[in-house]
Amino acid sequence: MSEFDFAILGAGAMGSIVGAHLARAGHRVAMLARGARAEALERHGITIRGLAEFTTPVDTLRNPEALRSARALIVATKTPGTAAALAGLRHAELGVALSIQNGPLKNELLAGAFGPGRVLGALADTSGELLPGGEVLFTRNVNIMIGELDGSESTRARDLAHTIDAAGVRAAATREIVTLEWSKFCGWVGLMALAVSTRAETWKYLSDPDAALVLVRLVREMGVLAGALGIRLSDQAVLPAASICSGPESAAVEIVTQMGGQYRATAPQHRMSSLQDLLAGRPLEVNETLGYALERAVALGLELPMLDCFRHLVAGIDRSRRAAA
Repeated sequence: MSEFDFAILGAGAMGSIVGAHLARAGHRVAMLARGARAEALERHGITIRGLAEFTTPVDTLRNPEALRSARALIVATKTPGTAAALAGLRHAELGVALSIQNGPLKNELLAGAFGPGRVLGALADTSGELLPGGEVLFTRNVNIMIGELDGSESTRARDLAHTIDAAGVRAAATREIVTLEWSKFCGWVGLMALAVSTRAETWKYLSDPDAALVLVRLVREMGVLAGALGIRLSDQAVLPAASICSGPESAAVEIVTQMGGQYRATAPQHRMSSLQDLLAGRPLEVNETLGYALERAVALGLELPMLDCFRHLVAGIDRSRRAAA
């Protein structure tokens, strides 16, 4: 029997939301954390506010090498430093490993650390915010999608999704995880770029026609990259990437502004995690996301000028903000 049912690498908002719900449901959960966050978890457990209201104790491991085995590893850290963090877990006996980080690079890093056979694809259309007092504000609970990267049916993906869903964080298995991961990535690039450059709540820039137009053009460039890679896009992600990338540009802008109205009505406080990181002085996921996409584009001989522009702009904003702090 494994030492833990779940090991959660990263105790920020997303890792805490998933880990707390699984622990409350009776599963053996280890939160891999360090520093002040680890101390807070050891003393107080995880407190969830917003869509759910509860506090639960969890096991906390400050040293990844202390983890011997787990049925599932869920990576929920920010992408910078992921390779080094995974290197400290190579010794552990894991059933499966999956990441709810942003961008496709995460799957390559997991496969390099644990072998492709242990890796499941995953994406989270779920949001939260780690508050200054240590509580986590749970703001959106749409879906965590899990599936095999080769598109096959999978009992392990289905069972894992059912377990997370039954614990209170909506989840489902899918055979189209690559399509969905890239669809989310295309939308996320636009959302991240606008969130960091406007520093506004999500509904505000989605609702603004000029900001929505910039976002649409970024998503469409990402759609060109996905198409060149032979990846079909879907509307079943954070943004309806397939619809945004097809038809008239004006229709795509209308889709985005309508979503802004939905966010205003259902999640007015929602802020992209990238904006949360920026305001807290934490490094942004620039090279591992926007930079990764540009590298793939260059290798294919594609020119993506909007993406190239925002890659440099976001990197500059990141450095200047942290220098000021």
